[in-house]
Amino acid sequence: MSVKRVDRGGDVSAANGFVGREAELDRIVTLLLRSVPLVTLIGPGGVGKTRLAAEVVGRYQRARHVTVRWVRLARLVKGADVAAVEEEMAQRVVDTDFSGRSAWDALVDSVTETDAVGRTVQTVLVVDNCEHVIDSAGVVIARLLESVPGLSILATSREAIGWVDEQLVEVPPLSRQQAVALFRQRSELTGHPVADNDQIATATKICRHIHNHPLYIRLAAARLIHQPLAVILEELSGEETGDKRMRWSHGPRVGAESRHRGVSDVIAWSYDLCQDKERLLLDRMSVFAAGYDTSPEDKKDNRALVGVDLEAIEVICCDDERPDGDRKHDGGVSVRLARGEIEGLLERLVDQSLVSAHITSTTTRYFLLESLRIFAARRLRERTAGEVDEPARLAARHRRYYRDKVVYAAANWFGPAEQEFLYWARAAWDNILTAVEGSITTPGDSALGLEICVGLLALRLPFFKGSIRETRRSTERALAATHALTPQPTELQVQAMAWTIFVVLSQGLLEDAESMLEECVCAILPDPDSRVHWRQTLESDIGLPVHVDMAHGLVLAARGDAEAITVLTRARDKFYRLGDTGAAVTTETFAAMAAGLSGTAHQAYELTQHCMDSLDASAASMAKSWAQLALAITLTKHGNPTEALHVGRDALTHQLRTRDQWSAIQSVQIRTWSLAQLITDSIEAGHADRNELVALATETARLAGGSATLGARLGIEIKGGPPFAVESGKAVAVAREVLGRRAYAEAENQGLLLRPELDEVQRFAMGTLSIDERYAQRPTGKAALVKWHELTGAEQEVATLAAARWTNSAIAVRRGNSVRTVDAHMAAILQKLMITSREEIIRFVPQDRQNQVQAEAARRPRRRREQPYQQHTKR
Repeated sequence: MSVKRVDRGGDVSAANGFVGREAELDRIVTLLLRSVPLVTLIGPGGVGKTRLAAEVVGRYQRARHVTVRWVRLARLVKGADVAAVEEEMAQRVVDTDFSGRSAWDALVDSVTETDAVGRTVQTVLVVDNCEHVIDSAGVVIARLLESVPGLSILATSREAIGWVDEQLVEVPPLSRQQAVALFRQRSELTGHPVADNDQIATATKICRHIHNHPLYIRLAAARLIHQPLAVILEELSGEETGDKRMRWSHGPRVGAESRHRGVSDVIAWSYDLCQDKERLLLDRMSVFAAGYDTSPEDKKDNRALVGVDLEAIEVICCDDERPDGDRKHDGGVSVRLARGEIEGLLERLVDQSLVSAHITSTTTRYFLLESLRIFAARRLRERTAGEVDEPARLAARHRRYYRDKVVYAAANWFGPAEQEFLYWARAAWDNILTAVEGSITTPGDSALGLEICVGLLALRLPFFKGSIRETRRSTERALAATHALTPQPTELQVQAMAWTIFVVLSQGLLEDAESMLEECVCAILPDPDSRVHWRQTLESDIGLPVHVDMAHGLVLAARGDAEAITVLTRARDKFYRLGDTGAAVTTETFAAMAAGLSGTAHQAYELTQHCMDSLDASAASMAKSWAQLALAITLTKHGNPTEALHVGRDALTHQLRTRDQWSAIQSVQIRTWSLAQLITDSIEAGHADRNELVALATETARLAGGSATLGARLGIEIKGGPPFAVESGKAVAVAREVLGRRAYAEAENQGLLLRPELDEVQRFAMGTLSIDERYAQRPTGKAALVKWHELTGAEQEVATLAAARWTNSAIAVRRGNSVRTVDAHMAAILQKLMITSREEIIRFVPQDRQNQVQAEAARRPRRRREQPYQQHTKR
């Protein structure tokens, strides 16, 4: 016979000051409302799984008044058997028991609830800290779910329980805003509140270094008792030798479990659960750049680019493959890693939340968070034996691996694999930078770093990942470091200087590029006379290296000098003779642009057509989109601006898909030229329609504003040199002449207000976004709109959920209110809207909130049908 037991309030009441987690709270309480049998919160130690569970059941209790029981398994030893888990659970949930029942019977009776007429009602059992007894806990949980109708279990673990119908909820780090809010909240407890803007900015940087992890934030904030914010930030260098977070003193001694007293303790708690090979792999993975977890608000495409691919981990971390010929060394360790077993070890480390994984439809990428990487790096250093420096050896292998990969990609990108190479390089960006930095700072290895930089520029990666300035700085540092080498890698240095000129021109710094070109040529030509007169011999080849010819031609093109066509086509021919087809076609693309702007129609069409033919045959789609810009320029300048608009739209479509935003700005600029040319042609032909001219001019003005805001968003200056500036100025002048200054300014301002983060500039230029619709007042019933805005913010939220057919009790759980509070809100809503039923609310919901109603309707909790419980199935 079961009796209703009182709640153990000390276990389930959430502590004051809970921060954030609204998305996770919403999802979990919705699952509980549906009476889902097993919900497991998974994530690294200290990320806040227990706190989140407490807040969830606290809210759920206030709305539903269900019985909630807590079981904490942390004190059990690793690998405790089923009997030990049953006994621990029984001790935690049974108030008093003088019977001779078994632990299992006592446990089942305690979590079985019935109402006054004997019907089974829902009970929630929280099972905390399952990871170290995962197999035994899984067996007990499966048996409980089979034996107790109406039972819902909310578990916390660093890996899934493995039950067949388990619902997993990943608990990520806090969002940036939430992390700073928690830091400020904890700082107040130390008596050193974070108040002014400068302090908040510093706190934000601290939170970023500790990847917005709640436990680490609490530990960092506690340091304010002893140190100011600036000193705490200095301790978080992110470097294995200088970062001091592992030496932080323990946190609170009372009210916290011992394994949560320090950052190192938290990591060691999971590390000690690993097998020897798992620990060795984890330690070796510290050679890779640290990764990061994304918060729920960061659901963007680039989240898939975090981490390292399996091949890199296998090649660099295994013991049966040495890319740098160090087979005879094993770092003094007795445990060895075969390449074939690394994938399985990684999966196990991911299950234990020591290694993080980003999984997409095509790949899985792995990484260590910064604190875990520091911990693993120190463990790796401890493995060093005798004269073998294990960290240095692995770092050298890491540098050579990424050098080989980048050089290969740069030599073979021209073809259908172009996008694959670009995607790989974007995803490997952090590790590529790590390899460059290590090469620069390691005596004798600087040429490796310079090879990587040259390869990245040949691959054109800086236009897709990182920043142009960042790549320029890395290249210049690597170039300077190679001057200490004997012998000098002269050919590589010349290539680096030439590509740097290309980067500088891309920044719009023509004078700097000219100075660098002069310095480069003077370093190559031994004869003083030839150094003085080299600019006067453009028609003939004086033997300059091909990359210098390319840089020279780019400088001339940026000036608007028609001689650029001669120099660039000569460089193209040299690249073809060297077998570097990718560089040849890239150079020909630049020559075609120069011809379109400064050459004859025959030159422009001939070069553009040859370039397009080569690219059509190669299937190098990104390079083709660049060539399409040259074609759009040629068509605009030489008689067919209408076709230029179509070509430019095709290019922009590809650039949007590949995130080539640098080229997208040029596409938008060139589109303004085409539109302005259409206006000019119509006026000169004498059959201009005023409405058509106004429409073309308005689009031109909006695009001019959009390109400006897109450039500001990207943080890059694309002046484009005199030819681009002149053409863009002409387009603006034509549009302003048609519209007048006031109307032009209004249209331009509409373009300035486009949101680059939503790709609105590109979408408008492509014709898939209408600014007129975006800024127009949407038709809604005026009276209904007025009534809606009479509701308070809380009432609007309740009304939105009611319109989506959520019940009052479900709304109470969702918002963390009592049902009585929601009932009061609902009465006020009906009164203010002057209606008599919930069903009528939908008529008053504004148009801009209709999508939210639809989304909430899809999420509306529904009771699950009774179904037999499944047996526990461990993966």
